[in-house]
Amino acid sequence: MLLEPIDISGSFDTRVSARGYCARCKREHTMVVGYAGRFADRLLHTLTEKGRIDLEVPDGEADPRFSTDYLYGEARGQMFGVLVVRGMDGRPGLLKAFSGQYNGVWEVDGWVPPLVDMDRFHAVNTGVERFIKRLGRQIDEAPAGSPEREALVARRRAVSRALMRDIHNLYMIPNLCGELISLREAVVGQGGIPTGMGDCCGPKLLGYAARHSLTPLGLAEFYVGRENRSGTRRHGGMYAACHEKCARIMGYMLCEECGA
Repeated sequence: MLLEPIDISGSFDTRVSARGYCARCKREHTMVVGYAGRFADRLLHTLTEKGRIDLEVPDGEADPRFSTDYLYGEARGQMFGVLVVRGMDGRPGLLKAFSGQYNGVWEVDGWVPPLVDMDRFHAVNTGVERFIKRLGRQIDEAPAGSPEREALVARRRAVSRALMRDIHNLYMIPNLCGELISLREAVVGQGGIPTGMGDCCGPKLLGYAARHSLTPLGLAEFYVGRENRSGTRRHGGMYAACHEKCARIMGYMLCEECGA
């Protein structure tokens, strides 16, 4: 079950956990931690105690791919998040997400899925990704500095860029009114669309809530595992949604100005 029934009595954390500017309504929207902080702490404790993220299955049926050992190796750590919501029946519930893929896997039972339709993603990505890897092998075999190698490098770059455009076109971004627009329409700010935009915890959680008519009440994201290379994320730390990938689309996702 993705939506876990919860009791939200207790302290309310007013710290802002996500923000963004919406180009459609010309306003900044924010989300606070709210009641989500203690559920983030609880999930961190569960992940530490269980040593895995496939929490829906008995210990004897755990999949080795979902061991948290993965987070302490070369891959380093990963962001996790929880979103407290109110259902259409007025009852509170909890959703949880991990950023991006987990050890190469996009979907794990009990965790919200990606914003993108995975069948369409694989249809677009799989064959082209194999071709890009083949070009990589040909580049490795070509003499350094040769015209052949330079042509292969240029071709791989062009194919990779085209693939990224095609993948971005698959992402449809919902707002809290249930309206959908493309990723390119939702994003604000300078620069192109970075790899992984829309795959962080916050957008995944808000997207699932919007698609299922759930009202977000509080968001908390935290880091699990080995410190990242830049030293900006440490195990157990709670962090606001990032600016580069999240804030640029969260303004639209948090917007409740229907038809703006």
